[in-house]
Amino acid sequence: MAHYSPAMDAPVPALARRAERCAEALRDAEDLLVASHIDADGLTSAGIASLALERAGVAHESTFEKQLDRSAVEGYVEAGHDVVWFTDFGSGQLDVITEYDAFTPVVSDHHQPADVDADYHCNPLLEGLDGGSELSGAGATYCVARALGGAANRDLAALAVVGAVGDMQTTGGELVGANADVAEEGVDAGVLDVSRDLAVYGTQTRPLPKLLAYATDVEIPGITGDRNGALRFLDGLDAELREGGEWKTWAALTEAERRTVVSALVQRALRTGVENAETLVGTRYTLTAEEPGTALRDASEFSTLLNATARYERADVGLAICRGERGEALEEARSLLREHRRTLATGVNVVREVGVEREDHVQWFDAGDRLPETVVGIVAGMAMGEDGVAADVPIVAFAAKPDAPDVDGEALKVSMRGTPSLVERGLDLSAVASTAARAVGGDGGGHEVAAGATIPAARRADFVAAVDDEVAAQLDV
Repeated sequence: MAHYSPAMDAPVPALARRAERCAEALRDAEDLLVASHIDADGLTSAGIASLALERAGVAHESTFEKQLDRSAVEGYVEAGHDVVWFTDFGSGQLDVITEYDAFTPVVSDHHQPADVDADYHCNPLLEGLDGGSELSGAGATYCVARALGGAANRDLAALAVVGAVGDMQTTGGELVGANADVAEEGVDAGVLDVSRDLAVYGTQTRPLPKLLAYATDVEIPGITGDRNGALRFLDGLDAELREGGEWKTWAALTEAERRTVVSALVQRALRTGVENAETLVGTRYTLTAEEPGTALRDASEFSTLLNATARYERADVGLAICRGERGEALEEARSLLREHRRTLATGVNVVREVGVEREDHVQWFDAGDRLPETVVGIVAGMAMGEDGVAADVPIVAFAAKPDAPDVDGEALKVSMRGTPSLVERGLDLSAVASTAARAVGGDGGGHEVAAGATIPAARRADFVAAVDDEVAAQLDV
């Protein structure tokens, strides 16, 4: 059977040659390991990789890491794999990976690459595409999957879209650049629907009053954060929004009912002076093969469900769902999501209790062991704009990290968050994390708006000072 080649259609033409080279290395593997990150982008990357390899008849195993470090790479060396496919990480660690000659590395990633040449490396940044907004790790992995199996793998575009949405790559409420091209392939394959709809989280699963009261991206006085206010608003509409005495979900409404609610919401927003009322409507990505009314039907809810698995040491559950398993795996994921929400609900209170310190150009807090290292970055982002936490200053969060063999003594997990407006002014937290971590004997990287690191606990003050200096230099303040 003829293999796909860059001369044929490709989801991202700029990466076609790189994707084909990666696919060639994967086809020849005898003992292959897929190693991936633990967030939604990493899990969908691993799911895409695993399904593409299975369809190509390539036997493989999968593993996940909170952070790819030297000890993890050495573990792959000792295991004796002849090929390791790194998905959603690996680019920034190529200097470490290429020190060993024990296996062939294949990398499909979107993070800032180390200054090292690699034979099998598919990364949008290498071809002038923005890895923070135009193509995610799952998107890069999808490019390799398409090279591996051709158009027969177009259905995997749905997972790539979930990964991109989970990696917060929407711009103005929609995917752009190569991500949009991948989404179009999903539409063509019949596994994805892209439409304009209410841009609020929970449209598939939350009853209408909860949906509106919990929606915080656009704060509408008398509705946002006010369940009774949301009830009064809905009761005042001329539409059948209940069924059998129970409130419907957004997904269960007819088109006419949706138009009634959206029109009334926009009018309320404009009447109460909400400046960004137009963002109430945005682009929604629906996985058409999934059951309506479930979290897996909506890309945003799907990604949240995945985030709740590996962050609580159950990456196997997230991978199983990405590979199409439901039943027991889905029930376990739902249970983990409930735990995840409880943790996040108390997270901002933890930040208030430990206190946020302010330097000249950044702010920071240390949660110690009161928050899992896997969620402290999410909590940091949630805390921005809360009482005592500036919304326009980068925030650095620390948490205890007991399992960091590459760091002498006790270690800290670092998560950093910025804002799109700060990025427009020149902020690049990936560079900040990398430079400041190296200065104290740690390791870091990520994206312009969100990054992370692992550092020696004893060097926290030095790290904060280095971050403050780097941010000041970037923002020219």
